[in-house]
Amino acid sequence: MNSLVLSYDEAARAVREQATSSPAPPTESVALLQGLDRTLAQPVIADRDQPPFARSTRDGFACRAADLAQQPLEIAGHLRAGEAWTGPPLQPGQAIEIMTGAPVPVGADCVLMVEHARAGQGRVTPQRTLQPGVNIVPAGAEARAGATLIHPGTRIGPQHIALAAACGYESLSVYANPRVAILATGDELVPLGAQPLPHQIRNSNSYSLGAQVSRRGGVPVIRPAVADSLEASEAAIRAALDCDLLLLSGGVSMGKYDFVEQALSAFDAEFFFTGARIQPGKPVVFGRLPKQNLFFFGLPGNPVSTLVTFALFAAPLLAALAGAKDLGPEFAQARLAQPVEPRPGLTRFLPARVESSAAGATIQPVPWQGSGDQSAAARTNCFLVVPADRKLAEGESATFLRV
Repeated sequence: MNSLVLSYDEAARAVREQATSSPAPPTESVALLQGLDRTLAQPVIADRDQPPFARSTRDGFACRAADLAQQPLEIAGHLRAGEAWTGPPLQPGQAIEIMTGAPVPVGADCVLMVEHARAGQGRVTPQRTLQPGVNIVPAGAEARAGATLIHPGTRIGPQHIALAAACGYESLSVYANPRVAILATGDELVPLGAQPLPHQIRNSNSYSLGAQVSRRGGVPVIRPAVADSLEASEAAIRAALDCDLLLLSGGVSMGKYDFVEQALSAFDAEFFFTGARIQPGKPVVFGRLPKQNLFFFGLPGNPVSTLVTFALFAAPLLAALAGAKDLGPEFAQARLAQPVEPRPGLTRFLPARVESSAAGATIQPVPWQGSGDQSAAARTNCFLVVPADRKLAEGESATFLRV
């Protein structure tokens, strides 16, 4: 197997090319609320015009704009949301008291806000003039019957649930959640309930990856930790071939007991890259087992490296396997609180914390002791992106990776 170490941009492009060419996953029907955070498989269609009637957007008085210069206007009735006007069409010189959300009566072409009127003794005196259409949403202005309101590939949020409910959907067609096998490797790993010896550590990576998989729409399948041997690595991979994605952590460096790439080669693995010029996470591996059409990632075993490489590479592929169109990763920008030095030849993703307010967002690097520092990782909510070729200055707009 030849070494194939790419820049971050090249590695991200390789993942995206494979993700976008993956076949659509199977679908299933779920109850409306169970669709939250799933990926929509069939469009949500408007069953009628939205809104189905001309709707008042304010409490006030439905009237004719041309009448507002004539004072006062006769109050011909009252109308609240959920009621239909059953009286005659509005006549010149008349107004109808109306509540927000109520259908605007025939003959009215604007709504005078209650704050801009004086009412009493069956009459209302306007305190300003309006143009026709003010404070009214026309019927069908938001969508016409038969229009596609939510497209397949959308990750369903509360706003989509509300819109689907407004169209009468009691269930939604969604893509099945992909099953993701998680294999942490290393003789030093012990289960959570065990008391580690001085030279051992608990298997936290499997749970870090399991949490990230769940958040991204996958079903984590956590396997027992894998011993540092070629035989154990091959057996663990063989037992995970029934899943939709394979994540291995550890065993991907150049050490004497790093067997992941060798074990994958036993399954005729196709490697798209065997490293990326990033810090942390340079030894990351991405490929596919062609016979099973199963993608895999070999992620570095250090916890911060695992977080970074999952967010950069595994998360976009997992999104595609879940049917999403917006694959990520998700980057944003904030004002940098202190200067940061580059590392020539490496794109850096440093633990950081972004704080937001109405005045804007500021990002501050978090002190850390390298890619094994889980305490530093727990203090972060993002990773600062430091280009390989230039220093970042205090106060400049800097890019960060959301996690």
